[in-house]
Amino acid sequence: MASVLREVEERAQLAGTNKFELLVFRLGADAALGSQELFGINVFKVREALVMPKITPMPGAPEHVLGVANIRGQILPVIDLPRVVGCRASGLNILLVTEYERSVQGFAVEDVEEIVRLDWSRVLSAEGAAVGGLVTSLARLDEDEEKARLALVLDVEHILRQVLPSRFKSGDELGQQHSVEIPAGSLILYADDSAVARNQIEKTLHSLGLPFISTKTGKEAWERLQQIAKDARNEGRAITDKVAMVLTDLEMPEMDGFTLTRRIKENENLRALPVVIHSSLSGSANEAHAKSVGADGYVAKFLPDDLARSIANVIHRR
Repeated sequence: MASVLREVEERAQLAGTNKFELLVFRLGADAALGSQELFGINVFKVREALVMPKITPMPGAPEHVLGVANIRGQILPVIDLPRVVGCRASGLNILLVTEYERSVQGFAVEDVEEIVRLDWSRVLSAEGAAVGGLVTSLARLDEDEEKARLALVLDVEHILRQVLPSRFKSGDELGQQHSVEIPAGSLILYADDSAVARNQIEKTLHSLGLPFISTKTGKEAWERLQQIAKDARNEGRAITDKVAMVLTDLEMPEMDGFTLTRRIKENENLRALPVVIHSSLSGSANEAHAKSVGADGYVAKFLPDDLARSIANVIHRR
C-alpha cells in the first residue's frame, strides 16, 4: 500500500511541473486505412488495467457497449473502444477500468503498449483535424520531433456522452436558481480543450448571464491574460476590472491547468484573479494539489449546479 501511495503522490506532483503520464494502447487496424495507430489517455484516469474478465451481455444495451463486468463486486459497463473509434481489433484482450466525472466504467482495448512520461508542451491540439471530435490532441512520444511516434489522445468525455448518454447527459442543465453578479465590463475567462466540455461550460455561463472568453489550452489562456493585463495597465485599470475569474481544466495541450494556475498566482499583474479548477480528475489528491498552486476553488465535472455554486462562491468572496 505504501508503494501505491508513493506512486500516486509522485504522479500528482508531476502536474506542478507541466508533466503527466500517458497510458498508450492499441485498438487494432483503422477500418478505412488499415493502419495501426497508437492511442492514449491520462494515467490518472485509469484505476487499473486487467486481462479481459468475463463480460455478461445485457439485452438492450447501448450500441458499442459489450455488456457488464463484475470487478471485485462492482458492476461496470464495458465499452468496445475499437468500434467507437472505427478500428478492427484482432482481439479485446485488456480492460482499462477508468473513472471520469465520478463514474467508473471499463474500456475494452486490443493491447497496452507502455506508460510514457511527457511534458504537456509535447501534446498538440488536434481540434479541427479529427472527424467526430473523438481526439482532443496528438502526443509526441519521443524527443525527436521529426521521427517521434504520435499517440491520439482521446476525448473520453465526448465518447462517454456518445456511448452512455443516459449516464452523462442527464445533468447538463441547471436544476436550481443561482445569482452571480460580476463587475460591469468584466468577464469569465475559461480554458478547456474538449469541445464537449466547452459546450457544457458555455451553457452554464449563458444561463447565469455571464460574459466569457473561451480558450482551448492553458497556453492560450495564459497569453490572453497577459494581453488583457497589458491593456488594463495601459488604461490605468486593475486586471479584475476586466476579468472577474478564470476557470480552467487540468488536462490540456501545451500547458496544463495546474501550471496555468501557478503562473497566474506568481505573476504580480495577475495574482488577484480568482482561479477555479474544473476537471474530470476528481479526488482529494487533485484538490489538495490545486490548493498548493493557489487555486481558489476546485469543482469536479460535470454538474452545472456545482459549477454555478463554485463560481458564485469565488466571485462573492472578493
